[in-house]
Amino acid sequence: VQLQASGGGLVQAGGSLRLSCAASGNTLSSYVMGWFRQAPGKEREFVGAIRCSDGTTYYAESAKGRFAISRDNAKSSVYLQMNSLKPEDTAVYFCAARFRWPTFPGRPGEYRYWGQGTQVTVSS
Repeated sequence: VQLQASGGGLVQAGGSLRLSCAASGNTLSSYVMGWFRQAPGKEREFVGAIRCSDGTTYYAESAKGRFAISRDNAKSSVYLQMNSLKPEDTAVYFCAARFRWPTFPGRPGEYRYWGQGTQVTVSS
């Protein structure tokens, strides 16, 4: 399984970005995909996850209402739409995958496959 995250960049506070994660190796519907982020000097933080077979999503409290995860199984891609961005959202964003819904979807150790990360910088 290979994951390729893209779409990061520099955005002003209040703006929006959409990150993409392209998956290869198996049918996307086979996966649970997670989004995580890591700011300098901080631990990797859960953002949200999606079960690609049926679109079920689960979000961290910090993401609810501002972020949305979706998938396009035909394009083997998962998306993270981020709205109303804040400077504290600045981080490297990673996508991750596993094959079944994890017991603890917010734990990085639950995911077997990881993409390389894409930088998101939100200026004030």
